[in-house]
Amino acid sequence: MKASHTGMRIGYPCINRSIGCRSARTFRLASYSRNLLYETVGGNLDCLRKILVWNRDHRILFFRISSDLVPFASHPVCRHPWQDHFRKEFRALGNFIREEGIRISMHPDQFIVLNAQDEGIVERSIAELRYHTEILDLMGLDATAKIQLHIGGMYGNRQESMDRFIRVYGRLDTALLRRLVVENDEQRFPAADCLTLHNQTGIPVLFDVFHHSCNNRGESVGEILPLIQKTWSGGDGIPMMDYSSQKPGKRRGSHTDHIVSDDFREFLVKSLPYDLDIMLEIKDKESSALIAVAIAEDDPRFNRQ
Repeated sequence: MKASHTGMRIGYPCINRSIGCRSARTFRLASYSRNLLYETVGGNLDCLRKILVWNRDHRILFFRISSDLVPFASHPVCRHPWQDHFRKEFRALGNFIREEGIRISMHPDQFIVLNAQDEGIVERSIAELRYHTEILDLMGLDATAKIQLHIGGMYGNRQESMDRFIRVYGRLDTALLRRLVVENDEQRFPAADCLTLHNQTGIPVLFDVFHHSCNNRGESVGEILPLIQKTWSGGDGIPMMDYSSQKPGKRRGSHTDHIVSDDFREFLVKSLPYDLDIMLEIKDKESSALIAVAIAEDDPRFNRQ
C-alpha cells in the first residue's frame, strides 16, 4: 500500500455522517466507571477504524481525530490504564494510517489556553495536551501528526499574552513540542502574530484560510503562504491548512454548511505552487470532502504520491 505520500491530501474533522457510528461517544462524569470507560473507548476505536477505511476508499487521506476518543482522559477521575488495555488497538490503527499514507491531526477545544493568567487553567491545558500526544504516540505516528491550538486569550494586552504563551511553551516536554502547531484565529491573533511566535519558539504555523479572511493585517493569501511554508521543517511534513468559507446571512466567522465549489477552485489556484494538506472545516463533513477531492483531481499536487 501507500507507505508514503508527498502530495496534497484533503480531509475533514472528527465525524463521518455516512457510516452510522461516532468515534466521540462519551458519558457524564457522574457515570464514570472502569467498565463504562473501556466499553466507550472500545466502541470509539472501532468506529475510528471504520471511518479511516471509508476515507481511504474515497481518497480522503487527511483526518482530524476527535479529542473525545477517550472520555475524561486528562481528568483526575481517570485512573484506569486505558493505554495498556487498548495498546494493540492503537498500534493497529497506527499501522493502517501509515500503510495508507493518511495524515492525522487533533485539535483540543477552546478551553485549552496555554497563555491563561490562571495557572490552574494552564496546568489543565498541559494535561490535556499530554493526553492528545499520548494518543498519537500510542499509534506510533511520527512528528507529521500534529496537535493544533490557538495562542489563547488577549487579556487586554497582546504582547503580554504572547509573551506568556512563549514562557509556557518553553516549559513543555519534547513529546509535546514535536506535535504542537499554532493556528491563527478569527478575532484575536492573526497569522502575523503566529509568525512572530514561530520566530521566537520555532513552532510551526497552521494557516486557517477562513480565519485569515476575517482577521488579518492586510496580507493576501499569496503573500502569506510563503512565510507560513517556511515555518514547517522536513520532520513536520508539508504544512497543514484549515479551509472554509462564510455562511451566508450569519455572523462573520460562521462556517458554511457546504463547500462552495468555485471558492475552493479559486483557493487551489491561489495556493499554487505550495504543497499543503487541507482540512475542510465545513459542517457537512465528508460530503464536502468528496466534492473537494473531485475538484482537486485536476490539481497536480493532489495526484503526486
